[in-house]
Amino acid sequence: MAKKCVHKGCGKTYENEDDECFYHPGPPVFHEGQKGWKCCKPRVLTFDEFLTIEPCTKGRHSDVDDTPEPAKVETPDVPNGTSVNLGSLSESLPAPAPRLPAAQATPRATTPAPAPESEDDDPDAPLKEGLTCRRKGCGETYKGGSREVEKCVHHPGVPIFHEGSKGYSCCKRRVLEFDQFMTMEGCKTKDRHLFVGKAKKEGEEEKVDSVRHDFYQTAVTVTASLYLKKIDKSHAIVDFQPDCVNLDLRTSDSKRYQTKFPLFASIKPEESKFRILGTKLEMTLAKADGTSWPVLRSDDRLTGEMIQVGRAGIA
Repeated sequence: MAKKCVHKGCGKTYENEDDECFYHPGPPVFHEGQKGWKCCKPRVLTFDEFLTIEPCTKGRHSDVDDTPEPAKVETPDVPNGTSVNLGSLSESLPAPAPRLPAAQATPRATTPAPAPESEDDDPDAPLKEGLTCRRKGCGETYKGGSREVEKCVHHPGVPIFHEGSKGYSCCKRRVLEFDQFMTMEGCKTKDRHLFVGKAKKEGEEEKVDSVRHDFYQTAVTVTASLYLKKIDKSHAIVDFQPDCVNLDLRTSDSKRYQTKFPLFASIKPEESKFRILGTKLEMTLAKADGTSWPVLRSDDRLTGEMIQVGRAGIA
């Protein structure tokens, strides 16, 4: 009888336990916005990137989850009412950094949600047994035969991790443990699973209108990430201009993102650079002056949230 491998990073259906399995033996690690696995070094910023981290270990399939639990931090047992004398510690603490007056607080934009995936499978697209539904929270596999009785219970929203809690933007439920998050039952139901999406004609390109982006900055540079998977490095065009970046990015799965990307402030094109990674384009933009950027694009919405520019310490 077919079983589903429970190893993290695998999840394939198998019948022979001796088949090779590629997985992560360690627990997930989420720290200060970074996401990865304890068993290997890659760290990423988004949940979608986290799900695509290549497994680091080869073994055998199993239906018994032997992933170790994350280490618990033990705190000392201090009786109630115990007084604590800080002594001269307060004298050695550095003075708090001055904060900008409220009038100078610079706003930060909320990055747009990722573009929705194809809503339904193409009715004429051929399906292979073993394909897994692409909708978040579903995980059902195609076993062949009629598709008239399918039921896809999934999450149409995006993952949200905040102060230790985990959930989806489409519903209110929140959990603390990663395993609980991965097994959260969906909040929306469709009559068909999404195994392959919309079929494309041979040679046809799918136009991408927008991509999710985020950024961080120092006093002299802005590092921006534009999330687009499988960019073709050999045909990528990234043309830096003083007030914008002209982009023409094709992907190996026939998508194309072509746009004039307007920047919040001026940059030095000759000192700016970029690199293409598996899930994104990363640009290092050299500021033309020391202006703090509240948003990345000049057309991004301002929200009033303060953003702080890092500064090097003074010796």
